[in-house]
Amino acid sequence: MPEFDTSHVKNIVLLGHAGSGKTTLAECMLYEAGIITRRGTIAERNTTGDYHELEQERGNSIFSKLLHTRWRGYKINILDTPGYDDFNGEVISALRVADTGVMLINAVMGVEVGTDIIWEYTEHFKTPMILAVNKLDDDNADFDRTVREAKSHFGSNVVVVQYPNQVGAGFHEIIDVLRMTMYHFKDNGGKPDKMPIPDDQKARAEELHKELIEAIASNDESLMEKYFDKGELDEDEMKNGLKKAMINHDLFPLFCLSADRNMGSGRLMGFIDNVCPSANEMAPQKTKSGDALSCDANGPACIFIYKTISEPHVGELSYFKVYSGTIKAGMELENETTGVTEKITQLFLVEGNKRTPINELVAGDIGATLKLKNTHVNNTLHIKGRNYELPPIEFPRSNMTVAIETLKKGEEEKLSVALHQLREEDPTFLVEVSTELKQTLIHCQGDMHLAVAKWKIEHQHKLEVKFVKPKIAYRETIRKMADASYRHKKQSGGSGQFGEVYMQIEPWYEGMPEPKDMTVRGRDVHDLDWGGKLVFYNCIVGGAIEARFLPSVLKGVMEKMHNGPLTGSYARDIRVCVYDGKMHPVDSNDISFKIAGLQAFRQAFQQADPQILEPVNKVEVLCPDDLTGAVMGDLQSRRAIVEGIDSEGHFQKVIARVPLAEMDGYSSALRSITQGRAKFKMEFLAYEAVPFELQRKLIDEYSKTAKEEFA
Repeated sequence: MPEFDTSHVKNIVLLGHAGSGKTTLAECMLYEAGIITRRGTIAERNTTGDYHELEQERGNSIFSKLLHTRWRGYKINILDTPGYDDFNGEVISALRVADTGVMLINAVMGVEVGTDIIWEYTEHFKTPMILAVNKLDDDNADFDRTVREAKSHFGSNVVVVQYPNQVGAGFHEIIDVLRMTMYHFKDNGGKPDKMPIPDDQKARAEELHKELIEAIASNDESLMEKYFDKGELDEDEMKNGLKKAMINHDLFPLFCLSADRNMGSGRLMGFIDNVCPSANEMAPQKTKSGDALSCDANGPACIFIYKTISEPHVGELSYFKVYSGTIKAGMELENETTGVTEKITQLFLVEGNKRTPINELVAGDIGATLKLKNTHVNNTLHIKGRNYELPPIEFPRSNMTVAIETLKKGEEEKLSVALHQLREEDPTFLVEVSTELKQTLIHCQGDMHLAVAKWKIEHQHKLEVKFVKPKIAYRETIRKMADASYRHKKQSGGSGQFGEVYMQIEPWYEGMPEPKDMTVRGRDVHDLDWGGKLVFYNCIVGGAIEARFLPSVLKGVMEKMHNGPLTGSYARDIRVCVYDGKMHPVDSNDISFKIAGLQAFRQAFQQADPQILEPVNKVEVLCPDDLTGAVMGDLQSRRAIVEGIDSEGHFQKVIARVPLAEMDGYSSALRSITQGRAKFKMEFLAYEAVPFELQRKLIDEYSKTAKEEFA
């Protein structure tokens, strides 16, 4: 029999901006429950959560961690997450399997940009949420301002359950308006004494108590009737009402903490046990086919892989949530995505970097297993005979791209293996081998994300690498019509080569009329892999070139489209009309007309007012109001066109069009300008013409490189 049944397992995820105190709170929870005998600290680099060498070096969380504690007959699985936006993939995957979120808000800083961004993820998952105002022992803490900001950002559904009797160094009392009692803590925190609410706080406590009851009753008709009848709700009725409202994402209760001094964590855990929903109290999971999968320990076994890590000398550790059934060591499950049967050889209870073998896990619980052969993040495993597949986690787009190279020749294959492993562990880390740019590209979330990847490659895979600026995937096109002809003639004993082609080229656009003064005998439209079109017309009259040679002419044109005349970039959106030419009865062949077509196209292109196009991205920067000017100034120095500024709560969102070539190093620059108080995202928008001076520079650089390679 499992130690805890489904209804006694609670899964919470600790969320918040970097520095809000998540890892310290997790440490308090473990200590209060007796899981650990001494609280570690970030400064001493000995917390249970931040066990990774890199986290201890940097002094902040980088990876999400699975911890657990036992509290008054319940098991609480704790998912501790990083606060920097560079590691948002870790946050999203943890949110996917949690049943309640605990959002920590720094009472000194208030609601920060990172808090807002993470809140958007909780809205997507409709996660029941608790707000916890932390660091109330700081002399600069401001509880009332923090509550006002929380209500402004997250709505009037934020309801105060606790407030501090005092803030700053003297913080040691929390007034609970759900239980209408005051918790008095000793200087070293821990278990508080329960005391009556002081006379000077009774009016405020009564007012907040009434607000809490009314908020709860307004979300439940039966409770509203009881409230009207009695003028009050008892504690159990309030707890039941809060649970229902939290499940519906209608109320967000707010608590008080000093995680650093271990004040308030026990009451928070008590609320999690008594009020927060278990997995079987949440709505059933929907499979991709639309079927409901109830969280029932007696149902068909089904698990979802939300995270994998690779451990030296051990192998791949897969973290999963049991969505249905009971999982036992030795059980065989089928991977719905790959069709492979996987044997669950071992099950583990995880406490940071410590693993305790266990025999089984019930529906709603979270655990880990080793050495699944062909199973990855987002895979669903189930008993044979079922076809369950749970919706995958949707990870965010990348914000930063760099090229990676090994410092030593011959280590490219080792680098490929290392990058593949990084991709397996982190789905927000993307690798692209670009044939166009002839570079291996890494797409990631920011400079800190990149630094972590570099550390892993160098320390775990023993490879020396360097990051270089990625080349820009420019495009080439034309702006006016031009004609050209080319005769290819070669004689070197025996049969020679001969082909002559006349062509007209012009810019192509959707809906343009048919060519004037030409007899159209054939038309091919080619959707180019790199975007845009090539439209190829056969306008030959009188058999000047036999139809069998036109595919060779097209092949020559397409070859030059792959390697544009200006910078070697792909060309696009061009209409080509082949209208005349000459053949030789003996010497004409496919290669002759391919060369003639290529050279005629190249000459016409140079005469058709050629234009280089560059990728332009839409960039959105979320920043505090006082930093808007600095953010806009930096963007404008990057050739950005600022299109507008919108307000989002207490933050400003600057929206701009920025050339990709100018976004190199932006993640670091923005962090420096705003001291980490701003976030950005970007996505490809369009290809647009580069300025004249830049076009000349790009052409000159390409000509110089081409000459050096030829030499």
